[in-house]
Amino acid sequence: MSQNESSPLKSSSSSLQVFSMMSLSPSLGSSYPWLKELKSEERGLYLIHLLLTCANHVATGSLENANIALEQISELASPDGDTMQRIAAYFTEALADRILKTWPGLHKAINSTRVVDLVSEQALVRRLFFEVFPFLKAAFLLVNQAIIEAMEGEKVVHVIDLDAAEPMQWIALIRGLSARPEGPPHLRITGIHVRKEVLDQMGHRLSEEAEKLDIPFQFNPVVGELEDLDVERLHVKTGEAVAISSVLRLHSLLAYDDEPLRKKLPLALKNSNGIHLQRALQMSRNTLGELLEKDTVNGYSPSPDSASSSPLSSPVSPKVDTFLTALRGLLPKLVVITEQDSNHNGSTLMERLLESLHSYAALFDCLESTVSRASSERLKLEKMLFGNEIKNIISCEGAERKERHEKLEKWIQRLDSAGFCNVPLSYYGMLQAKTLLQGYNCDGYKMKDENGCVMICWQDRPMFSVSAWRCRNSL
Repeated sequence: MSQNESSPLKSSSSSLQVFSMMSLSPSLGSSYPWLKELKSEERGLYLIHLLLTCANHVATGSLENANIALEQISELASPDGDTMQRIAAYFTEALADRILKTWPGLHKAINSTRVVDLVSEQALVRRLFFEVFPFLKAAFLLVNQAIIEAMEGEKVVHVIDLDAAEPMQWIALIRGLSARPEGPPHLRITGIHVRKEVLDQMGHRLSEEAEKLDIPFQFNPVVGELEDLDVERLHVKTGEAVAISSVLRLHSLLAYDDEPLRKKLPLALKNSNGIHLQRALQMSRNTLGELLEKDTVNGYSPSPDSASSSPLSSPVSPKVDTFLTALRGLLPKLVVITEQDSNHNGSTLMERLLESLHSYAALFDCLESTVSRASSERLKLEKMLFGNEIKNIISCEGAERKERHEKLEKWIQRLDSAGFCNVPLSYYGMLQAKTLLQGYNCDGYKMKDENGCVMICWQDRPMFSVSAWRCRNSL
């Protein structure tokens, strides 16, 4: 983003106070010509006001008013405009999809002819994400160095990849292990993926690299969903030193614990969507960015601490807990987990909208600062990755809502309960990752060490966490 173009998320909120007084009356007409006269900063502020207003109408079932808000947003939002216009376009689509689900027949009919190969689409956008952003590259450096150091002196190493989608990570590991002073170990990599051809391709590439470097190597493909995994299929053998890597995967397991917990929610929490809008619009002194981060006057804070009083916020998640306990039973020497460090698993629509609006604004700002608005890769990333994630967070409920990113604090509690203890990440690995981030010629990418875990940040906002774990001595 150019220096002379201010972000709506960091602008004064005095205009928002005015916008909150405006009527969303249909008498304004379908074209709302006055909206076109708004300046960039005013437009951004008003878009945020409209999104909050629309979400509140959706949450309370006031669909006619939600429709009026959507009509106004559509006059201002654009998938190829400035940062706020782009973000608003995808949040609008998500809110509209949630409304359509009120009529399941209509929603199914509209989407009945849509042919999408979700697995192939996910592979494409993940590759784009890997190439455009440094987040995964930095995470892979940290993960690989942690494995190399943990496996020092081991003669047989078994690495288990819980989402085997990116062969470049393990090609780099093979090269790192080949340079060991004591010589390379016998290496076995088990990859888990829903698509056999993805695993076949990975196995072929890794086998080629291992053969070229004369490393004894075996690839064990496991086709299937992670939530259905039988650990017996991992074929862990006596004498193997096991390392487990999970990159952006564990959070999806939280979807399978949603319904039992939702049934236990008190009525007051189930009906609390509307109060967040009132809190959001009552800010007078702070910036809008501070509003989304913390409303100190009203006590709402979308920080990790804000959800501590919510019944859903405590890390009670039987599916994840059972899965982690099963991994603990493999007695791995190291487990390394990379997750998006966001709080997108709130119990109410308004909570999730405020949290995701803030975190995706940071991702969109990354692109605005580093990639041309006309870039086709940028448009694909925003639509096929971020847009689909936003839609899942906002539009879906129950087991259908897979994008349940949570903060590092939650994962620390879960792993501790499952019998793991934290292992500080390698100082050398952190130096490698920091050098990588500095090589992007953009001072927005940063890294923070938090008690041995690493936060990869955009500006001062943590975006992804990387943490390493080992089994405690006793179960």
